[in-house]
Amino acid sequence: MSRQAEAATGYNLRLYIAGQAPRSIAAVANLRKLCETYLSGRYRLDVIDLVADPGRGQRDRIIAVPTLVRRSSGAVRRVIGDLSNSERVLSRLEIDVRPKSRRR
Repeated sequence: MSRQAEAATGYNLRLYIAGQAPRSIAAVANLRKLCETYLSGRYRLDVIDLVADPGRGQRDRIIAVPTLVRRSSGAVRRVIGDLSNSERVLSRLEIDVRPKSRRR
Protein backbone atom coordinates (compact mmCIF):
# COMPACT_ATOMS: atom_id res chain seq x y z
CA MET A 1 0.00 0.00 0.00
CA SER A 2 1.35 3.43 -0.91
CA ARG A 3 1.87 6.13 1.72
CA GLN A 4 -0.89 8.18 0.13
CA ALA A 5 -3.33 5.25 0.23
CA GLU A 6 -2.38 4.46 3.81
CA ALA A 7 -2.88 8.07 4.84
CA ALA A 8 -6.36 7.93 3.35
CA THR A 9 -7.34 4.59 4.91
CA GLY A 10 -5.56 4.90 8.25
CA TYR A 11 -2.52 3.94 10.24
CA ASN A 12 -2.33 0.78 12.34
CA LEU A 13 -0.29 1.35 15.47
CA ARG A 14 0.54 -1.01 18.30
CA LEU A 15 1.89 0.24 21.63
CA TYR A 16 3.54 -2.23 24.00
CA ILE A 17 3.55 -1.15 27.65
CA ALA A 18 4.38 -2.59 31.08
CA GLY A 19 1.30 -2.19 33.26
CA GLN A 20 0.95 1.08 35.13
CA ALA A 21 4.64 2.01 35.06
CA PRO A 22 5.11 5.80 34.81
CA ARG A 23 6.75 5.64 31.35
CA SER A 24 3.96 3.39 30.10
CA ILE A 25 1.26 5.76 31.36
CA ALA A 26 3.10 8.71 29.79
CA ALA A 27 3.51 6.86 26.48
CA VAL A 28 -0.21 6.07 26.26
CA ALA A 29 -1.18 9.67 27.01
CA ASN A 30 1.41 11.14 24.65
CA LEU A 31 0.45 8.80 21.82
CA ARG A 32 -3.27 9.42 22.18
CA LYS A 33 -2.63 13.18 22.06
CA LEU A 34 -0.33 12.83 19.04
CA CYS A 35 -2.88 10.66 17.19
CA GLU A 36 -5.79 13.00 17.87
CA THR A 37 -3.72 16.02 16.87
CA TYR A 38 -2.17 14.67 13.68
CA LEU A 39 -4.13 11.55 12.67
CA SER A 40 -7.65 12.18 13.91
CA GLY A 41 -10.02 9.61 12.43
CA ARG A 42 -7.19 7.97 10.46
CA TYR A 43 -5.66 5.55 12.93
CA ARG A 44 -6.21 2.38 14.87
CA LEU A 45 -4.35 1.95 18.14
CA ASP A 46 -3.88 -1.32 20.01
CA VAL A 47 -2.32 -1.07 23.47
CA ILE A 48 -0.73 -4.34 24.60
CA ASP A 49 0.14 -4.73 28.27
CA LEU A 50 3.07 -7.11 28.58
CA VAL A 51 2.45 -7.49 32.32
CA ALA A 52 -0.88 -9.13 31.46
CA ASP A 53 0.55 -11.11 28.52
CA PRO A 54 4.33 -11.52 28.95
CA GLY A 55 4.68 -14.06 26.17
CA ARG A 56 3.40 -11.55 23.65
CA GLY A 57 6.53 -9.44 23.97
CA GLN A 58 8.74 -12.37 23.12
CA ARG A 59 6.55 -13.45 20.20
CA ASP A 60 6.51 -9.90 18.80
CA ARG A 61 10.24 -9.38 19.51
CA ILE A 62 9.82 -6.47 21.89
CA ILE A 63 13.04 -5.76 23.77
CA ALA A 64 12.04 -2.61 25.70
CA VAL A 65 8.87 -0.90 26.82
CA PRO A 66 7.16 1.28 25.98
CA THR A 67 7.58 0.48 22.29
CA LEU A 68 5.39 1.79 19.50
CA VAL A 69 5.22 -0.31 16.32
CA ARG A 70 3.85 0.58 12.92
CA ARG A 71 3.70 -2.05 10.20
CA SER A 72 3.20 -0.91 6.63
CA SER A 73 4.03 -2.34 3.24
CA GLY A 74 5.98 -5.16 4.87
CA ALA A 75 8.19 -2.71 6.79
CA VAL A 76 8.22 -2.50 10.57
CA ARG A 77 8.98 0.82 12.23
CA ARG A 78 9.59 1.09 15.99
CA VAL A 79 9.94 3.91 18.48
CA ILE A 80 11.00 3.22 22.06
CA GLY A 81 10.32 5.61 24.92
CA ASP A 82 7.59 7.79 26.37
CA LEU A 83 6.74 9.29 22.93
CA SER A 84 6.90 12.84 24.24
CA ASN A 85 8.70 14.18 21.15
CA SER A 86 5.94 14.18 18.52
CA GLU A 87 8.22 15.24 15.66
CA ARG A 88 10.62 12.39 16.38
CA VAL A 89 7.79 9.85 16.64
CA LEU A 90 6.17 10.95 13.38
CA SER A 91 9.52 11.03 11.60
CA ARG A 92 10.60 7.58 12.83
CA LEU A 93 7.25 6.09 11.81
CA GLU A 94 7.45 7.88 8.45
CA ILE A 95 4.10 9.56 8.91
CA ASP A 96 3.80 12.72 6.84
CA VAL A 97 1.54 15.31 8.48
CA ARG A 98 2.33 18.34 6.37
CA PRO A 99 -0.69 20.62 6.07
CA LYS A 100 -2.69 20.12 2.91
CA SER A 101 -2.86 23.10 0.60
CA ARG A 102 -6.08 25.07 0.89
CA ARG A 103 -8.40 25.29 -2.06
CA ARG A 104 -9.60 28.71 -3.10
